[in-house]
Amino acid sequence: MKPDQVTAVLNDPVAQELLASTIPARFAYAAGDGTPRVVPVGVYWDGSRILSATPTNAPKLPALRANPSVALTIDTNVPPQKVLLVRGRVEIEIVDGVPDSYLAGVRKYVTHGDKDEAWLVEFEQGVRALYDQMAVLTTTPVWAKIFDFETRIPSPVEELARQKFGPPA
Repeated sequence: MKPDQVTAVLNDPVAQELLASTIPARFAYAAGDGTPRVVPVGVYWDGSRILSATPTNAPKLPALRANPSVALTIDTNVPPQKVLLVRGRVEIEIVDGVPDSYLAGVRKYVTHGDKDEAWLVEFEQGVRALYDQMAVLTTTPVWAKIFDFETRIPSPVEELARQKFGPPA
């Protein structure tokens, strides 16, 4: 996929809604033994990259250093589902303290009304006390796709519907 095509998908209102939501992303990578892993992560979208953070002793770090290819999914669970699929390459940076991007991702819970400012202050104090360092995972998207199951559906489903019912009216 060309970079401008990836940008167009990620700038779509459905993608922006999902990236700004409090829904955890499902982060997929190949573990050190080659088997697939999927873990929920909070994310922050900076306009061109997807950032998350993890403890510096997380088992996924050696695996990501060996194979930085990742996939992320953010999706709703109420029909019609909205789904954002992203593939990319991750870069790892060890930073002192708690990264601003991590706290910005957590701030979404206040912005969306799930939590209040007092909760955020307490949360931030707790993570700052816990983490002397964190690993920032920066995913640069190289492919992206949206399904909203109204105007955009998976191509195999679209193909099957066309075979059974003919072209859309």
